[in-house]
Amino acid sequence: MSGMEILSPGILSLIQDSGRRGYYRLGLTDGGPVDPQAHALCNRLLQNNAHAATVEVTLGGLEIAAGVGTWICVTGAPVPLTINGNERPRWQVLRVAAGDRIALGHAESGCRAYLGVADGFRIAPVFGSCATVVREGLGGLDGNRLKAGDLLPCTAVAERAPLRLPPGQEPRYPRGVTLRVIPGYQEAHFPRLQQRRFFACPFSVSQRADRMGYRLEGPTIGCDIEGILSEGICQGAIQVPADGQPIVLLNDRQTIGGYPKIGSALSLDCAQLAQQTPGAPVYFTPISQHDAHNALHLAQVFDANRRLEEYRL
Repeated sequence: MSGMEILSPGILSLIQDSGRRGYYRLGLTDGGPVDPQAHALCNRLLQNNAHAATVEVTLGGLEIAAGVGTWICVTGAPVPLTINGNERPRWQVLRVAAGDRIALGHAESGCRAYLGVADGFRIAPVFGSCATVVREGLGGLDGNRLKAGDLLPCTAVAERAPLRLPPGQEPRYPRGVTLRVIPGYQEAHFPRLQQRRFFACPFSVSQRADRMGYRLEGPTIGCDIEGILSEGICQGAIQVPADGQPIVLLNDRQTIGGYPKIGSALSLDCAQLAQQTPGAPVYFTPISQHDAHNALHLAQVFDANRRLEEYRL
């Protein structure tokens, strides 16, 4: 079988496609890329199907050996990219030959990058997706994170348009984020003073931040109830457990939970949150459902009209 051999997986590397949908009734969560924009642009640059699998690399350190001649692209957080020791640009489709060694250094800002290949990695889907959710043991290679010696199947591709994002058009990954929050029906259980504290005070990303959710540290947010009957949880839901420290839930969250929720972060901002490292500042600001829908539609239109260009090999 031909493909890409993992020489070093770095801190955490996972196979992800656009995610697993429609299985909450079985207790299976979405998975998928925590920065869907970077994942989607990687596939778009490679002229892949939007659902094609990429490798999500957390903090960098991935090294692979190409077993076929194909094309690759790296997007997301600014990680140094080299092919056979030569530095190469990100956000650009690059040709690799069988035997080439591809290495991603450690992120300079942000924390998650995406490596894609022409026509995507050929990973068998489980419940309609190859997205890896390690807690559930689903997707990827036997439901696990990638490790040295793993082979990622892909096909040889001779021709592909050499596309890139125009210089200066790459998404930026600043340290710190402001999350726009759609208040939920349980907001009434947070007294007015607690609501003002939540929206006025800074928080920071704690060491307990992963694909399940980002636990934040900051002022204690009080609630007049300590728990609720377990109910479904959406991506971006902001739970406030008994210790008063908010948790913003992400792709690998559990499907139900019993902590009160003050609201839900806009999905666009969840992607920015997932690019933050421990200690980064986090702020909250309220947004109406109407304004949230407008922000999503405007972002979709902007991405659909984002101009790609060919460059000379």
